[in-house]
Amino acid sequence: MKFMRKLVLLLPVFFVSVSLHAAEAWIGESNRHTQPVLELLGRYNPEFASMFGLEQYDTEVIDLGPRRHERFQADLGRALRDVEAALASAKHPKVRQDLEILAKALRDERESARLNHELMLPFYNVGEIAFQGLRLLMDERNTEERRARAVERLKRYAGMAPGSTPLAELARARTAERLAVPNLTGPYVEQVRKAIANTEVFLGGLEQMFRSANLSGWEEAHGRLGEQLRDYAKWLEQDLMKHARRDNRLPEAIYADNLRNYGVEMDPRELIRRATFGFAEIRDEMQAVARQIAKERGFPSDDYRDVIRELKKDQVQGEAILPLYKDTLKALEEMIVKHDIVTLPAREAGIRLSTEAEAAASPAPHMNPPRLIGNTGEYGEFVLPLRNPNADPGALMDDFTHKAYAWSLTAHESRPGHELQFAAMVERGVSLARAIFAFNSANVEGWGLYAEAIMKEYMPLEGQLCTLQNRLLRAARAFIDPMLNLGLMKPEEAKRILMEEVVLSDPFATQEVDRYTYRAPGQATSYYYGYMNLRAMRIEAELALRDRFSEKAFHDFVLAQGLLPPAQLRKAIMEEFVAAR
Repeated sequence: MKFMRKLVLLLPVFFVSVSLHAAEAWIGESNRHTQPVLELLGRYNPEFASMFGLEQYDTEVIDLGPRRHERFQADLGRALRDVEAALASAKHPKVRQDLEILAKALRDERESARLNHELMLPFYNVGEIAFQGLRLLMDERNTEERRARAVERLKRYAGMAPGSTPLAELARARTAERLAVPNLTGPYVEQVRKAIANTEVFLGGLEQMFRSANLSGWEEAHGRLGEQLRDYAKWLEQDLMKHARRDNRLPEAIYADNLRNYGVEMDPRELIRRATFGFAEIRDEMQAVARQIAKERGFPSDDYRDVIRELKKDQVQGEAILPLYKDTLKALEEMIVKHDIVTLPAREAGIRLSTEAEAAASPAPHMNPPRLIGNTGEYGEFVLPLRNPNADPGALMDDFTHKAYAWSLTAHESRPGHELQFAAMVERGVSLARAIFAFNSANVEGWGLYAEAIMKEYMPLEGQLCTLQNRLLRAARAFIDPMLNLGLMKPEEAKRILMEEVVLSDPFATQEVDRYTYRAPGQATSYYYGYMNLRAMRIEAELALRDRFSEKAFHDFVLAQGLLPPAQLRKAIMEEFVAAR
C-alpha cells in the first residue's frame, strides 16, 4: 500500500507470490482482514491488483478521475478504522502482528499521499503506465482467457470502452488543475524528456506483444492510444516542460518519506557515513582479489578497475547468453547442495531476455514476479536486459554479458536470491499481509545482496571479484542517492564515480543515475541497508546459538517468514528461531 503511489510512475520491479492454500488457520483469518484492503487498492489501481492475481480488475484501469486524492484519503481512513477495530479484538499473536502491519501500511500511505498532494505537481508517464498494465496481462504464464482481457484494458486506456475516458486526457487534467497551486515542485526535467522519448518505444512494444499473443480487435484501440500518447508527449514538451525542475532534488520531506517507504530507517547523513566506510572496505578487498587474478592471467595491471575491464572483454553474445546464465545457475545450485546452504525447490528456475520496451521501463536486471492470488504453480522469472534504450545511442552495455559477472547476478536474481525468496512463499505459504503489506525494498533487496555474499567464497576468483563489484555498487548507491537528493553531489559526478570507481558501462551508469534522481529516489539505498541488517541478525543468532547454529536452518527460517521488515524479522529470529534451538 505504501508504495502504491509509486506504481503510478513505475510498476515496482519486485513483488511476491504466496500460496493461499496454507494449512495454518491463522493465515485464513489474517487474509480475511486483508482482502478488503486489497479491494480498495483494486478500485484505485486495478493494474496493481491484477499483478497480484485479482482477475476481476483485469479489464479496469487506474483511477485518475476528479477529486482522486480526496476520495482516496477518505477510503484509506475508513479502511484504517476497520483494521484498528479488528486489532482490538484479535487473539492470535500472528494475526495481531499482521493487523499491525496493515495498520502501519495504511497510515504510511495516507501520509505519503498527503505529502505528495501538498508538495508535488502530479506527473504521469502515461505510455509506461499503459505498457506495464498490458504487459502483466499478456505475460506468457497467464491463461489465454486472461491474456485476451488485455484488449479490453487497452480500449479503456484509449477511452473506447463504454463509460471510459482516455487515460492521457485524465492525466493531463490532473496535472493541469494543480498548475495554479503555488510552490509545488514539478517533475525532474530528465524524467519528462525520457517519458517523451520513450513514447514510440512503448507503443512499439505494445504492438509487438499483441501480435505475438495472436489477439484480435486491438488494432483500432492501439492506433487511437498512439494518437493520444503522441498528443500527450507534445503537451509535455510544450507546456509541462516549463514547470519541470532543473535540479534533481526533491523536497526534503518527500525524500525522507521515500526512504521510510523503502524500509530505510536511518538518517540519510548517517547512511552516507556508513556507506562511504563500507565502500572503502569493499574496494580494499577487491584489490586483493584483483591482484591474484592479474597474476594468474598475466594482466598488465593488477588495479581492480583494470582487471574488471580485462574481464569484460570476455563477452558472450546472442544465443550464447542464456546458456551462460543457465549453466551458472546450475553450478550455483550444486554449490548450495554441496555446502548445505539452503533448501532448493525440486524444479528449474526461469531466466529470459527482456524485450526493448521492457528494457525502457526497467533497464536493470530484475525478477518478474508471478501472480499472488489464485496461483496455480506459476513462479518468478529472472529477466535480463541487454541494452538501455534510455542511454546515448551506440553506447555499449557490457556489464551483464561477460562470464565473470554472471555469477553474482545469477545468485542475486535467481538462486539463492530473489527467485528462491519468492518460491519459498509460493510453496510454503505466508499471509497476504506479510507478503504484500510488510513488503519493502530493504527486506527484499537485503536478501538479494546477502545471497551474493553467502555464495562468494565458493565462486571462482573472477566471480568473487564481480560479486564484490556488485557490493561496491550497493555501497555507492547508499551514499550517492542521498547525496544527490540532499544537494551534496551533481548527477554528472555521480555518473563519473559509477563509471570510474565501480567500473560500470555508460548505459548502466545512466540508468543508475536516472534511478536515484527520478525513477525511484531513495530505493537504491535499501540494498546496502537491508544487507547490513540481515548480516547483523545472522551474527546475533550465531553468537546466541554457538555450535547449535545451522546456516541452512537459519536461511530456511528467514525465507519462511515472508517479507517481514528488519525489525520484525529480528524479533522472529530471536524469539522463534534462536529460542527453539
